[in-house]
Amino acid sequence: MKTITIEGQIRTEFGKAATRQLRSDEKVPAVIYGGAKEINFSAPASAFKNLVYTPDFMLAEVNVDGSSYKCVLKDVQFEKVSDRLIHVDFLELVGDKKLTVNIPLKFTGVPAGVKEGGKLAIKMKSLKIKTTPEFLSENIEMDLSALNLNENVRVQDVKAPNMEILNSPRIPIASVTMTRQLKQEEAKAAPSTGAAKAAPAADAKAADAKTAAKK
Repeated sequence: MKTITIEGQIRTEFGKAATRQLRSDEKVPAVIYGGAKEINFSAPASAFKNLVYTPDFMLAEVNVDGSSYKCVLKDVQFEKVSDRLIHVDFLELVGDKKLTVNIPLKFTGVPAGVKEGGKLAIKMKSLKIKTTPEFLSENIEMDLSALNLNENVRVQDVKAPNMEILNSPRIPIASVTMTRQLKQEEAKAAPSTGAAKAAPAADAKAADAKTAAKK
């Protein structure tokens, strides 16, 4: 799994004044929790860029004063006005201790319904899962090849060994819907089908009428 390395410095001063000074130096305060002790540190804002501004799931190896911590990104805070990153929370990976994270979904295959002219609609891009560190992965793969027109795949259809999926099972993940063009084509085909069915019926009535006249 892809890992981002972050070089940080332990924080020894706290409070508003210390935090303002860090931000004026273009550094971001951060914390690592979940392990033996809580680690408060800071690092240049640029060090977090590839981890924070991406939809991908990655690990972070944080090096602070000679110690290394393997973590996952847990939470970020941005300044409301400038949208600048102002705080980062990490969760340390510890042995077989379970953790809860969001893992992106990776869709493969062309749905059967799309081949028939339908349109694929993606409704969820990630799943909330619980697992141990050894089973973390960059994504959860889902094959949509068997998805037909006007059908859904739901959370309950996902196969994710060694992971407990925490989302509601009935929530739709993806669907194939009819396009406007497909609906119009079906609408055009409908009257001709009806007329074809009506013709034999009319012929039958005419034949019955002739038979009655002969009698």
